[in-house]
Amino acid sequence: MTDPLFLDLCDGRRIAYRFADGQGPLLVFLPGYLSDMEGSKATALFDWASRNGRACLLLDYSGCGSSSGEFADGTLSRWRDEVVALVGHVGGSEGDDSAVLVGSSMGGWLMLLAARALGDRCAGLVGIAAAPDFTDWGYDADQKRKLADGETIHEDNDYGYPPTPTHPGFWADGQANRQLEETIPLTCPVVLLHGQRDNEVPWEVSLRLADKLGSDDVQVLLVKDADHRMSRDIDVARLLDTIASFLDRLKDHA
Repeated sequence: MTDPLFLDLCDGRRIAYRFADGQGPLLVFLPGYLSDMEGSKATALFDWASRNGRACLLLDYSGCGSSSGEFADGTLSRWRDEVVALVGHVGGSEGDDSAVLVGSSMGGWLMLLAARALGDRCAGLVGIAAAPDFTDWGYDADQKRKLADGETIHEDNDYGYPPTPTHPGFWADGQANRQLEETIPLTCPVVLLHGQRDNEVPWEVSLRLADKLGSDDVQVLLVKDADHRMSRDIDVARLLDTIASFLDRLKDHA
């Protein structure tokens, strides 16, 4: 992996990213909550794209990884704007200015918001254990009350890290950007991968998302023995094969 580049935004945010030039559409990996572009799926996609002459963009949201800012200030709306700014910054590749958004967990929610902002530039979506609306279904009534009152909550996780924080600003913005309550006006092709041993995001969420998407070209791939991370070698290989097939489908549709 190369050293990160940086995009300076007008309000002083400095967003770290990596970009591999090549054939379009631009593959944009959107990490999950508290994750960054050093994750195994992100780096595997970037390496695959580089080997195959495909354009690819990785980034760290503000407050994450090598980007500036505080995580407590992060929201879906803020990070959506950073994604859109970076896609515009790196531009098109070899005459193709379209993008395929690949969103993992929270990144699968963010990809919906970014796709709506990108409009016709969004050629397709690939969700990995996508978690739209988790500020709604992922918290109990007491947690929601505390968040609504401006309190940060912390939850234990299964990965040996310190308790995971949820800040009230993120929660409120998430509630304002829920996607599963009505039809999502996106008509591009979509593939949703989800492990059925996911203890964090129920695999039924991907079925709900498939139902709400306006596109008729939506495929859901359920993997019986995969967990939330989907980061085993076999899972990463499946993801790369899925993306390669997805790009071939897009070329056939062009």
